[in-house]
Amino acid sequence: MTDADFMRLAIQAAWQGLEKGEMPFGASIVRRGQVVSVAHNSAKANLDTTSHAEVQAIREASRQVKALELTGATLYATCEPCPMCFTACLWAKLGRIVYACRIEDAAQSGIWQIPISSGQMKQLGRSTVKLVGGVLREESLKLFESWSRGGTRPGT
Repeated sequence: MTDADFMRLAIQAAWQGLEKGEMPFGASIVRRGQVVSVAHNSAKANLDTTSHAEVQAIREASRQVKALELTGATLYATCEPCPMCFTACLWAKLGRIVYACRIEDAAQSGIWQIPISSGQMKQLGRSTVKLVGGVLREESLKLFESWSRGGTRPGT
């Protein structure tokens, strides 16, 4: 499978979350070529502001592999991780972060974000994590467009 294939899993999860009234974010984690978790934002359902898709995916992946560290694994996220999620990725020792949209894209859609990019976080944290942006960006932007229309999928 390719980065685009794994990103599609994150996008599908984000649609599922959006249909449940959650924010339009999804994530998947792949380790050694195997999908170990797929999650969407669950802050409302969990009454927990830290239940972002990336954090949910890390929690589930750690349970699946029975380890705190996910050394070398890749996170696929529908949007560039916020500072909290980026830090969680560093603590989990992820090797790559692949994202679709930028933080600016979310902000332009009316979703409040702390305006610090993953690149800035990487530099501040002196991290070696590899960042890949723009994978299926146009497809992921549809999530934000839908959210701004009240959560309906295009064509419905």
